[in-house]
Amino acid sequence: MKTFLTMLLAASSACAAPEAPISGNAEIRGKALGSELVIKTSDRTAGAICSLTWNGKEFIDAADHGRELQSASNFDVDGDIKNETFNPTEAGSCRDGAGPKTTSRLLYLHADGNELVTTNQMAFWLVPGQKSGGVPARNTKPLSDHLLAKRVRIGIPGFPNVIDYQVTFTLPAGERHTHGVFEALTGYMPAEFNSFWRFDLKTRKLEPVDKGPGEIPSPVILATQDGRYAMGIYAPPVAGAPKTTYGRFEFLRAKVTKWNCVYRVTKREGLAAGDYSNRMLVLVGTLEDVRATLDAVSRPAN
Repeated sequence: MKTFLTMLLAASSACAAPEAPISGNAEIRGKALGSELVIKTSDRTAGAICSLTWNGKEFIDAADHGRELQSASNFDVDGDIKNETFNPTEAGSCRDGAGPKTTSRLLYLHADGNELVTTNQMAFWLVPGQKSGGVPARNTKPLSDHLLAKRVRIGIPGFPNVIDYQVTFTLPAGERHTHGVFEALTGYMPAEFNSFWRFDLKTRKLEPVDKGPGEIPSPVILATQDGRYAMGIYAPPVAGAPKTTYGRFEFLRAKVTKWNCVYRVTKREGLAAGDYSNRMLVLVGTLEDVRATLDAVSRPAN
């Protein structure tokens, strides 16, 4: 049975050349923990989320087109996968920098109440001729043929501070890859979110964790030092799906911190063209709010 996002991708790709530009400026909101959780997108980011506020605090650093609350992927070329050299990115390219425009292309956007739905044709992070870590871009054009659809809802039953975040990456026919790294979701946060935590799914305990960089199997939470504001990420397990890992990073020079949710797919015979989907829960509140909510939503069903 086709998922909602699969059908959305088919519909939006069928009309991939709209006569008029689609506005990427949108807003959804929902009441959560005595305040309001507000999510915004923009033309500048081709519909990627550039702002998330709760209780008067901004949780997202959107200084350039690689930050935001967004999705990206990275693939091998001829069996070799390195750095960001074949890296479709939702919000735009490295060349877009801090500017007002994006190389990515918004194909569809609908926002109503607490729900946002978009489809996006992702830019490659590098333009032809650029390098990452000394390695030249493998893409030969700035705009990829890879699509990214997302459905974002503020609140799930019993937990208004949880954002239900579903994404579907569509790999185009005609490309050959054997390795794919899906950064299903990443959140770049202001530098003050520099208290890093992991939630151990076995012991059910919240523990401090180093600032990486690196990935671990435990969901991670980034918080302010006083614990008044925190954001966590958790991907409910799906039978037969690739293993999910969670990354955490602190970039002192750039004055930004980051978490991500990653999964990898490897097929020696080649990755099939088509849809690759993932569902995640983004948790917002105080550190204790996020801990308690993560404990509740990650418990196995009886």
